[in-house]
Amino acid sequence: MFRLKTASLRWVAFIGLTMISIGAFAQYDICVYGETSAGVTAAVQAGRMGKNVVLISNTSHVGGTTTSGLTATDINSHLSIGGLSREFYQRIYQYYLQPAAWKNQDREEYFESIVKRVFQGKRDSLTMQWVYESHVAEEIMRTMLLEAGVKVVFNQRLDLDKGVFKNGKSIERIKMETGEEYNAKVFIDATYEGDLMARAGVTYTYGRDSNKDFDEKYNGFRLNDVIGLQSESGEISVDPYVKPGDPSSGLLPFIENNPDIEPGSADKRMQSYCYRLTLTDDPNNMVPIERPENYNPLWYEVQARQLELDPNIPLRKKLITLTPMPNRKTDTNHLDFVGANYDYTEGGYETREKIAAMHKDYALGKLWFLGNDPRVPENIREEMKNWGLAKDEFVDNANFPHQLYVREARRMMSDYVMTEHNCRGKEIAPESVGLATYWLDCHYVSSIVDEKGQLRREGTYWMGTPNYPISYKSIRPKKKECDNLLVPVCLSASHVAFGSIRMEPVYMVLGQSAATAAVLSIDNGQSVQEVPYEQLEKQLIKDGQILRR
Repeated sequence: MFRLKTASLRWVAFIGLTMISIGAFAQYDICVYGETSAGVTAAVQAGRMGKNVVLISNTSHVGGTTTSGLTATDINSHLSIGGLSREFYQRIYQYYLQPAAWKNQDREEYFESIVKRVFQGKRDSLTMQWVYESHVAEEIMRTMLLEAGVKVVFNQRLDLDKGVFKNGKSIERIKMETGEEYNAKVFIDATYEGDLMARAGVTYTYGRDSNKDFDEKYNGFRLNDVIGLQSESGEISVDPYVKPGDPSSGLLPFIENNPDIEPGSADKRMQSYCYRLTLTDDPNNMVPIERPENYNPLWYEVQARQLELDPNIPLRKKLITLTPMPNRKTDTNHLDFVGANYDYTEGGYETREKIAAMHKDYALGKLWFLGNDPRVPENIREEMKNWGLAKDEFVDNANFPHQLYVREARRMMSDYVMTEHNCRGKEIAPESVGLATYWLDCHYVSSIVDEKGQLRREGTYWMGTPNYPISYKSIRPKKKECDNLLVPVCLSASHVAFGSIRMEPVYMVLGQSAATAAVLSIDNGQSVQEVPYEQLEKQLIKDGQILRR
């Protein structure tokens, strides 16, 4: 049985050894850049297969959003998740079997409240649990890294100007902002942003494709519903101007006036980002939500006007989503800052930090707005005041998540591009390295004033899909561009397909598969493109990966 306290102490000792052992020109078999869930499973798999591997974390943590608030796992088919991803969720399950794990809540009662997410709770024959506390998940991932002998470096970021050194088509070494360099035979870019991939000269895109590019239906610009009151007599739109009824006063922040955009056309807009906050209603574990120093009331003006039109909007599901977590906590979703992230992908670190800080202010500001603004109905304000930040989460960051939920950034363009046709089962991707299990899902991209002057949401879709294979060819670049790099997160996919693939359990699956291919590449003396799929498939199945529906 997994014991959190013991593992934590062992990890502290390991960090000290790791930091001493890594020199400025250290040589590794495999270098995993990026501490996301895919990065963790890639590093663990490589370590278990006997390779000398380093995991470089941009922060002081591991796990990405999996350990930073996104703890109500998005998964539609539990049976389709195998390998290290399954093991991780089984370790979560084992941890919560311990009576000591339940500090202020009964385990049986919790399982009854969240039976859908934990897949029948204690009756789950797979013993996998899908909702958990962030600090528990990170300790489990740290333990898995420790057990696999992975060396981990914290708070290192790639030099975005001169950080990648290639010899022909191969990456020889990468350089950090601090000047430290890491040599390896194979590199894995497991970041949400794809910085290593981009600096290695690999072709990529970002934003939305045109529907015409891949003969898709849900790509590109697409107007959604009117923001306001929906009634039998019609739609009443929220006024989009700073001064209601006065276009000369300008549009409210992050609203665009674009009535002539062709539906389905390409652009560089990104689906919205957010932070997934951990809230609690336990007064003994609660930190009150304060008004942010940079609070901007205009950011919430559309919400205020919408509540004035329709004061019966419920707090849960319509304004924010509160999914119960163990110990009277919630995974808090739908704090999306629509339209505020367009410069993130191609921005440098300073730009990204500013955007992340804005998203933090927006998230805390929205919760404060819902609990305090007099235009918010009293019943919502009273309900919101029952919640605060969890005192025992993110203790090194003022109880706020350390990872922005970057839902989509760069996407590699390789020999095989995953598209809507794969997601909908119309085309089966060759050389499967795992299954995608989630629906076509894109959060709102922008807020638009249409030709009638109505304020509309734009960019979202939600469409059911079968489980479907993800091609090995989509996680490795074209050979002519780079022959020793694998990309399990910013993989080769259209905007629509990425919206389905982008879930954390699937990232873990792809991270493990990428590392397996990297090991075989080294053992065979081949490029990652030359690894025989039959050999890769055999090893993946041996290690518990599920490759077919």
